[in-house]
Amino acid sequence: MNIIAEITDETFGIKSIPFSNPRIRYGARGIIEREDGLIAIFNKTKKNEYKLPGGGIEEGETPEQAFKREVLEETGCKIDNIEFLGLTKELKSNDNFQQTSYVFKAKVVEIAEELNLTAKEKAEGGKLLWLTKEEALQKVINCADNLKASEYENIYHSKFINYRDMQILKYYNEEYE
Repeated sequence: MNIIAEITDETFGIKSIPFSNPRIRYGARGIIEREDGLIAIFNKTKKNEYKLPGGGIEEGETPEQAFKREVLEETGCKIDNIEFLGLTKELKSNDNFQQTSYVFKAKVVEIAEELNLTAKEKAEGGKLLWLTKEEALQKVINCADNLKASEYENIYHSKFINYRDMQILKYYNEEYE
C-alpha cells in the first residue's frame, strides 16, 4: 500500500503526546482533472486555505463512492477513470484524532452549473478554482504560512490539511509529469 504522507505533530515542531482511545476518521480526496488538463482546487477565502476536493467517508460508502460524492458536492463535477493513488495518515495527537485518507485521481466527465456546499464551506468563503497542477501546488504552498482559523476549524487542523494536500500535489506532480 502506497503511503503518500504520514503527518504527525512533529511535522510542525509540536511535541506529540500519547493517544488515548483516539477518534478515528476515514476520508477520500484527490485530484480531478478536466479535459484541458486543469485540476480542481477548493479555496476557502476566509481561511486563506487552498485544498483538494474531498471529505469524510460516510457509513456504508466505499472510499471511491465517497470520493465521487465529495467531488460532486464541492465541485459540481461528475467523474470517471478513477485511479487509487495511495493513502495519507494524519496523526493529530494533541487533539487525540487520527485520519486516514484514500487518495484518488479522476477525469471530469460533466460539470454542473452549481456547487452543493455545506453551511461551513459557505461560511468559510468556499469557491472552486481550476488551475494547472503547478499553479495548484504553488497556491497550497503559499497559503501555508498565512492560514486563518474559522469558527469551525482552528489553525492546528488547517496545518494538517494544508500539509497533507501539499504532499498529495507534490506526489501527483512528480508521478504524472
